[in-house]
Amino acid sequence: MRYLFVGDSMTVGAAGDYTWRYRMWQHLCGLGEPFTVVGPRTTLYDAAADAADSADYADPGFPVHARRHLAGWGEGWLHLAPLIGEVVREHRPDVLLVSLGLIDLGFYTDAEQTALNVERFIAGARAARPGVRMVLLPVIPNTRADLDPGFAEQCAELNERVAKIVAERDSPASPLLLASRPPGYDILLHTYDGTHPNAAGEHLLAAAFANAMSQAWSLGTPYDLT
Repeated sequence: MRYLFVGDSMTVGAAGDYTWRYRMWQHLCGLGEPFTVVGPRTTLYDAAADAADSADYADPGFPVHARRHLAGWGEGWLHLAPLIGEVVREHRPDVLLVSLGLIDLGFYTDAEQTALNVERFIAGARAARPGVRMVLLPVIPNTRADLDPGFAEQCAELNERVAKIVAERDSPASPLLLASRPPGYDILLHTYDGTHPNAAGEHLLAAAFANAMSQAWSLGTPYDLT
């Protein structure tokens, strides 16, 4: 099985992070089944350089081949929808694990416009690899939603629109799956700045994807949070 991690700053991570990608890789290793992580990028974001050029993962033993991804600091559906077809065509993932949307709503597009880019992303991935599977994580509102009711409403609206897209466009040939927001996920407890996951949050995000695939597709096993 070939996995591609797709996301924004919560997925790419910053210098010194483990990332939820790392937690997911550990989970997949524990299954004892062959898998590969694919993608065109391997680095973390370096705030000092304001560039995604850091290899400073919290665990230096994280293998380079397992660091692959398609994620970027400040990138959303708007940015990755035009790229996904070429990336899928070149790297041939079987499963896309996607966490996007917060950056779109925060800086670029409203919920309706963002949903259109979700549809473009799905169509582009399927055109490149008709049998590809996709797991989408709902937007988890950050601290801005606590201060800005309009932003909170946009987050909720996008999640409703994405749920509808998944329900309408799911197919046996190319399954779509909407993961659940991790139970108990609290931005005060599970992030280090109100947005980006700390170690506990990384485990919860990885668990959301692993549990969705296990429950819906019998792919892998539930994530062990003990």
